[in-house]
Amino acid sequence: MPTAPADTDHTPLPFHLTPLDREILSQTDEEFIYHDWDNLKDIIATNSLHLLKRKPSDLLNYIAWSTDIKSIYGTITNYICLERLQWPLHIDPVTQCANPTPFVDPRDYKILRNDWPYGVTPDITHIVVWMKNQIPVDEQNGGDVTPESRRLIDEFVHRTFVKRLTGEFADAKERVMWFKNWTALQSVRSLEHVHVLVRGVPDEIIVEWTGEPARKLSDPTVGIKKTMVPAPRP
Repeated sequence: MPTAPADTDHTPLPFHLTPLDREILSQTDEEFIYHDWDNLKDIIATNSLHLLKRKPSDLLNYIAWSTDIKSIYGTITNYICLERLQWPLHIDPVTQCANPTPFVDPRDYKILRNDWPYGVTPDITHIVVWMKNQIPVDEQNGGDVTPESRRLIDEFVHRTFVKRLTGEFADAKERVMWFKNWTALQSVRSLEHVHVLVRGVPDEIIVEWTGEPARKLSDPTVGIKKTMVPAPRP
C-alpha cells in the first residue's frame, strides 16, 4: 500500500498534498476507483476539477519523480521546457510567440501525452497542449477561463482533435473533452497548458497528434535525462 510522505520528513514535498491526495495514498491500487468517461464528463461539466485524482501508486511515483526532477533541473518548468518542449529557458514564452492569438500558429504550441495522467480507465488517453501564449482567465472567478478563452479553446479542440476523428467515428464529438485547471489547481503554473481527454482513439492517431509512443510509468525516474541546466543570464 502506498504511504503518504510524513509531514515530519526532512525532505520537503515537491507540491502540496491535498486531503484528497492523502486519502488516495491510504488506498491500494486495487481499491482505487478509476475515472470513467461519464464520471469525467460530470467533473468537467460541473467544473469540479479538484476531484480529479491519480492512482495511488502513480501519485506516489509522481511525488518521487517531482522531487528528483527539482533536484536536477531546479523546477518542473525547467524540465518541461528543456526535455519535453525544447523551448529556451529564462525567456518568457509569451515573448517568443509567432502570433499573439492562441492556437493560430503551430509554432506557439506543442501537443504531448501527459507524463503523469489522472487515474482514468484504459480506453481514455490524457493529452496536454503546452502553449507559449497566455490564455486570459477570470481571476475574480478562481482563475477559470473567460468566455472568449473558452471559445478559442473549443475551436482549437474541434479542428485539431474532433475533425481528425470525424472520418473514423460517427460520434467523434463525443470522444473528445477538454479542461483547463483553475490557477489554484495547476501544478505547473508558469507554462500555459490545456488538458485534452480522448476516448477509444487508436494509438496511431495519438502518435500522429503527439509524435510520441505510449510509455509505461512504472519507474519514478522515467523521463529524467540529467541535462545541464544553464544559469540565468545576468
